[in-house]
Amino acid sequence: MTAADRYEEWLPRPISSVRESPLSLHPQAVSEIEIQARWFSGEFGRSFFTLSGDAVEIVQFGEWNRESGPDFRAAAVSINGDRPVRGCIELDPDVRDWERHGHAVNPAYENVILHVFLTVGRKELFTQTLSGRAVPQVKLDVTKIDPTPLNLVSSAKRGRCFAPLASMQSGQVADLLAAAAHYRMRRKAQRISMAAEIHGEYAAPYPFLAETLGYKSNKLPFLLLAQRFPVGELRKLRCGLEAVLFGIGGFLTATDLREFSGDTKDYLRRLWENWWPHRSKLENLVLAPRMWKCAGVRPMNHPQRRIGVLAEIARRWPKVRDVLRLADPTVIYRFFAGLRHDYWDVHYTLTSQPSRSRMALVGAERVNAILMNVVLPMALREHPSEFEKLQALAAPDFNLHIKTAALRLFGADAKRVSLLKTAVYQQGLLQIYNDFCCQDLSDCLQCQLAEQLAQWRCRATAPTSILSSGFGCV
Repeated sequence: MTAADRYEEWLPRPISSVRESPLSLHPQAVSEIEIQARWFSGEFGRSFFTLSGDAVEIVQFGEWNRESGPDFRAAAVSINGDRPVRGCIELDPDVRDWERHGHAVNPAYENVILHVFLTVGRKELFTQTLSGRAVPQVKLDVTKIDPTPLNLVSSAKRGRCFAPLASMQSGQVADLLAAAAHYRMRRKAQRISMAAEIHGEYAAPYPFLAETLGYKSNKLPFLLLAQRFPVGELRKLRCGLEAVLFGIGGFLTATDLREFSGDTKDYLRRLWENWWPHRSKLENLVLAPRMWKCAGVRPMNHPQRRIGVLAEIARRWPKVRDVLRLADPTVIYRFFAGLRHDYWDVHYTLTSQPSRSRMALVGAERVNAILMNVVLPMALREHPSEFEKLQALAAPDFNLHIKTAALRLFGADAKRVSLLKTAVYQQGLLQIYNDFCCQDLSDCLQCQLAEQLAQWRCRATAPTSILSSGFGCV
């Protein structure tokens, strides 16, 4: 049994059933398009049971429909092991949306073979087509996915867990952080594995790399960019690659370029010339402006600049993928430091004045995020022995979540905080913070972490390997 297995067993119920998932806390607050994106990434899995108890296997996820009609076309589904049936899949936040949206009387939904949703009401509802055919219903289990961390930030004060943590030996605390980090990386690796199973090994890391470029405010639109035009198809466009990314992103709406000048005008003209031949057939893929969050985003992280970076990554995808698989931080830092773009080297946005000096396309902070969200999970998935070598990777500077989590769990204990100089231990701290602090709405009164920590106290030293990390006894 690995450290990750034991950490998962150690989590109390029902906290372990929610972990980081905002969907499990407030399904109605999550946009339908995010649910669809997570479905298409394979985060919910591909084996299910219908409400009536039949076994369902998604043989083929199909094509994401950007026009009117069911959400996914050309899918294939097997029921109870029978021969796969081809058709469409409709995915709704609520089972009642089938009736609310008029699908039952719409002939465009006659070919739906599976109705998938997050929530059900008190009244039992059946999904039927216009001809009266019953459609199998699947309620998604949100505890199976590993979405981005909650945007909740617990109160910046010491929690009840501070005292028991302070009484534990440093080795025991390190053991806990290492196990939580391994669990976190394994969950991320499972996402990449599922994407590889559905969309192929070649392109599997690309959506997660795009997500990481989106920073905390624009992860979803960047994931959608990667899904709506996969990297393999994107690279076939050659000179039109960057233009299509900006076009689908919704940033090529101004047709009159007279208000622009200098290199911005020339750059936009080139984008427009390459976007125009594709515009009519791709207009249904264009993201709505409301999906982007630009207010409060640092200029270096503006989504327009990040799309320019994503274009460079897509152009060099075979090399990028090889570099990521090497799992060598030095090589990875050197590669991203060497990325260049004639326009985005000196611009923050399409409307900003040029910078006097060149700016890094991908700074050290984003490279750290790429290491944590893509490289380490890939290493754990493809060659675990290399993953062990990354345990000593230096941690990035503390962000708000790290600072708050450290204060909640360790207070001003410099000895404990010093553990967070290692990136892996930072990841473990974030996992514990998300599993407990961010799920607790009682200001520590109902949080079970303080009591759970008793299980770790009989272990005297930290493990030598994150993969073989053990647990204390009760």
